[in-house]
Amino acid sequence: MKLFYYLICIYMFIGCITVNAEDATKFYENPVWPMPTADPAVIRADDGAFYVYATQGIDADSVMCNIQVLRSYDLINWTHLGDALPKKPEWAHSTQNFWAPHVTRHENKYYMYYSAEPDAEVKTGTDLGLCLAVAVSDNPAGPFIDSGKPLISGDGFDNIDPMVFNDSVSGKNFLYWGSGFKPLKVKELADDMISFTDDTPGIELIKAFGPGYGFLVEGSWVIYRNGYYYLFYSGDNCCGERAHYAVMVARSMSPTGPFEVYSDGRDDGCPILSEGARWMACGHNSIITDDEGRDWIMYHAINRADRMIHKDNKPEDKRVLMIDAIEYRDGWPRVVGDYPSETKCPAPRVRKHD
Repeated sequence: MKLFYYLICIYMFIGCITVNAEDATKFYENPVWPMPTADPAVIRADDGAFYVYATQGIDADSVMCNIQVLRSYDLINWTHLGDALPKKPEWAHSTQNFWAPHVTRHENKYYMYYSAEPDAEVKTGTDLGLCLAVAVSDNPAGPFIDSGKPLISGDGFDNIDPMVFNDSVSGKNFLYWGSGFKPLKVKELADDMISFTDDTPGIELIKAFGPGYGFLVEGSWVIYRNGYYYLFYSGDNCCGERAHYAVMVARSMSPTGPFEVYSDGRDDGCPILSEGARWMACGHNSIITDDEGRDWIMYHAINRADRMIHKDNKPEDKRVLMIDAIEYRDGWPRVVGDYPSETKCPAPRVRKHD
């Protein structure tokens, strides 16, 4: 009888493990990566894996990475792969300021667009601010090699936060960027992906309008759904003592606009994702689609109870990696629940990786 009882107990114990393991594949809880992962850009590569690229930060061993890269096979469990840009570009070899990368695939190569601060000797005339640059790799994990010169340079923080949209309708590739208190812009890329089709300054799309979250706009991300081009963007202050940040959206029938801003009758930017009880300064998003066709938003946020981390012996906001589901209401994408999820939620549906 005792033997039978022990066998029953063992069976029940194993059953609990099985159920819990199964649940782990169906649910998630934010954050999905607990270390700093600011400005995350997610793609799905040819190998079936998902990759997130993020602003300069430290890996699990506290090693500084110029551009962070993480990999996942289910969008929930992530592994830090180290530095996607281990060698700094020659024109920015002495600075330590790389952020907001975006990677796209074109003709069997991966192109990474990122923001960087040039060396002092490179800054001439009005070229005193940040630059947009391009690096290339055969592998989504890198290493990426810089193309040799900035794609765009200028004054201040105008040229930041690049995102390339591959338009399936026209077959063209568009670079979105901005803004440093100036408008978000778009411009068509040439076939080589490291230059533009012309010398025009770019088309202005969304202007910083204030008040509320529209005081500054940045972090463009574009998707095409049901005849609309949806432009997600963030504002107004990503971090620091006055952190006040959220995600907004606009839509157009063309990738170059004009864009209609989602407002719902409000004048504060009308965010589709803003701070909640636990998470604040939510934004700089990217969008990814799971294997059942559902869109998911990946973004960074700050835990009110665990705000700071030290970088170069200086305190800095700990912006961690988050994910939540997107739903469409009356023709507009909205985050399910309207705020960052704070409990377990159904996970993205992703087929098992072979």
